[in-house]
Amino acid sequence: MWLKSDAKAPFPVLTDMDNGYAMTLGLAIYVGDELKDMMVSSGWDPSVSQGSDNWMLPIPATFIVGTDGIVRGRFVDPDYRMRMAIEDLLAALRTAT
Repeated sequence: MWLKSDAKAPFPVLTDMDNGYAMTLGLAIYVGDELKDMMVSSGWDPSVSQGSDNWMLPIPATFIVGTDGIVRGRFVDPDYRMRMAIEDLLAALRTAT
């Protein structure tokens, strides 16, 4: 977990190679052959950026988990351009300790 050690994070960091955990949460989708062919022909091969050739794409999600292990806030949107509102993020962080 180079990210955790480099950041000196005092909390666990989940690394979900191949989207196995995301699939159990319903937060990954399989890209079928037709869509795969369209993506590759347009010059975008997500297997390069995802580090895997299994053609599963994660659905962007943010979870705020309290020190007690309870999810205090969450935001899920298949549109990767959408993000959790800062106000909601801060409110969830305030309740997470």
